[in-house]
Amino acid sequence: MTDLVTGVDGLARCRWGASTPDYAVYHDEEWGRPLHGDDALYERLTLEAFQSGLSWLTILRKRPAFRLAFDGFHLETVAGYDDADVARLMADAGIVRNRAKIDAAIANARAALDLPAGLAALLWSFAPAARESRPRSFAEVPATTPESTAMAKALRRHGFRFVGPTTAYALMQATGMVDDHLAGCHVQQATAAVMG
Repeated sequence: MTDLVTGVDGLARCRWGASTPDYAVYHDEEWGRPLHGDDALYERLTLEAFQSGLSWLTILRKRPAFRLAFDGFHLETVAGYDDADVARLMADAGIVRNRAKIDAAIANARAALDLPAGLAALLWSFAPAARESRPRSFAEVPATTPESTAMAKALRRHGFRFVGPTTAYALMQATGMVDDHLAGCHVQQATAAVMG
């Protein structure tokens, strides 16, 4: 089995990106594309934390409900959540109702607001230099890196929760800090153009 698949549309994709229509859109339009902005990165960090122990597809399909439940992931709004908001979130069947993860999302919003330069500046400070070439297979893609380990440690030092090295690396992949689209993937040129 190859890690690169040609879809019915004739486009070569990373195998996971061709497995469902939801994944195809996410793979083609979001994953691996540089993302900036504190609220946008807070959303991705929060969703990666909620994904822990679950499939990303579950979170992706629940993302509209998460956005509604968490007020668009606006940092200042979520940082102001109280016990009534926690109860509201725990009763919301549209999201993952895990008390520890909900508490972490609120604590992480507060921690993000305390960062002197902001969340985006902190996260992007751990982006490694671009690879000379893309991986040929997912066997070449790590689960963690020294940069993701350092990012997780820095986040925890600042009071963030549910941010281990694996979650940090998944965040780096999702937000274009690293480009793990495989060699030959049709997204390659689009991402290269965005990265300049």
